[in-house]
Amino acid sequence: MLFRQLFDSTSSAYSYLLADAGEAVLIDPVKDRLDDYSQLLHELDLRLVLAVDSHTHADHITALGALRKATGCRSGFGVQSGSHCASFTFSDGKRLAFGNRELIAWHTPGHTDDSYCFLLPATGAEPAKLFSGDTLLIRGSGRTDFQNGDAREQWASLQRLLTLPGDTEVWPGHDYRGWTCSSIAEEAAHNPRLQVGNVEAYVALMNSLKLPTPRLMDIAVPLNRACGND
Repeated sequence: MLFRQLFDSTSSAYSYLLADAGEAVLIDPVKDRLDDYSQLLHELDLRLVLAVDSHTHADHITALGALRKATGCRSGFGVQSGSHCASFTFSDGKRLAFGNRELIAWHTPGHTDDSYCFLLPATGAEPAKLFSGDTLLIRGSGRTDFQNGDAREQWASLQRLLTLPGDTEVWPGHDYRGWTCSSIAEEAAHNPRLQVGNVEAYVALMNSLKLPTPRLMDIAVPLNRACGND
């Protein structure tokens, strides 16, 4: 299987390219990086069959619509997004096939009500990979103060993720320090957001954060509900 982690420096957002048997999927593609994706797909001789977002982003414009137009791929959002522009929607447990592999969609609300993670199951000696969107970050978790976010729901979502094997790789939707990858065991041991004792303490912690509104939120959210189309 081919795997690439791609970075958008403007939004500190990660996108992920996975491919098997010549078929590729892009997770959380950024519209400003469309040319990069097109070049990479061409150079690696891949056919993009799926492009999916982990949630409705507030800090960048999605490339879902542009990729579907350019490649003919199917584009997907979580059903909770309310978006009508995608080729399909997915719900918890949906299997997203590419080549001989598949991603499993996990509904993990909290950052937003339409937040999802994507699990690539382990094969042989290769550990599972969790593409955790903005639910679980490296030494952090996504904010819960807008887009129907809910700290209680996020606590439950994080507890669900912690049931995965410890060697499961964690590939987040963002990182602001240049960290690229972690694991479930590492986050369980060292992520400050996971060291609180119960849901009440987690809610208090998340409510104490005083974070600025994302600069592009008023533009990005409505555009992303339209698959990034102007």
